[in-house]
Amino acid sequence: MLRIVTLVSGGGTNLQAIIDGIENGSIENTEIVRVISNKADAYALERAKKHGIDAKAVVRKEYPDKEAFHEALISAVDEVKPDLVVLAGFLVVLPLKMIEKYRGRIINIHPSLIPSFCGNGFYGLKVHEAALARGVKVTGATVHFVDEGTDTGPIIRQKAVEVQEGDTPEILQKRVMEQAEWIILPGVINDIACGKISLS
Repeated sequence: MLRIVTLVSGGGTNLQAIIDGIENGSIENTEIVRVISNKADAYALERAKKHGIDAKAVVRKEYPDKEAFHEALISAVDEVKPDLVVLAGFLVVLPLKMIEKYRGRIINIHPSLIPSFCGNGFYGLKVHEAALARGVKVTGATVHFVDEGTDTGPIIRQKAVEVQEGDTPEILQKRVMEQAEWIILPGVINDIACGKISLS
């Protein structure tokens, strides 16, 4: 059984896609052992609780400094001994110690076709705003392993989504979620659980 911890900062739509996949059997041999958010009011924590999943908030302002916050975050992950750490809209730069400890076992979903519109400052709606401003005809989403850089780790899977006439950032964001993110993230997790993608 693949034990996963999911780290989230907001609404948790990708988390929901994983929960749905586990419940409907499209993600096999997998259980979410904990959901962690850096925001106490993140709706993702409610989603977890509704499905009987352990949910924990680790909030920066509750700790005296960044180092203490990082230690608490790592402890919250270590406590449940995950095989895989899934970043599903987690807007915190992971501490290097955690990247080293779980190297090759942390994946992230990013709402563009990396290397486009990624790196520092590119998250959430900002990605889609940039894609529309650039005038691209195709965007999409990427699942990749996490390394020390921002969105620089090895790419596991990508899915393209067409940009349509009249798209706003919000409309494009929704289409990328529905047609790419909610498909490839659960798919990659299932492939890891079934041994088709190996973790280091």
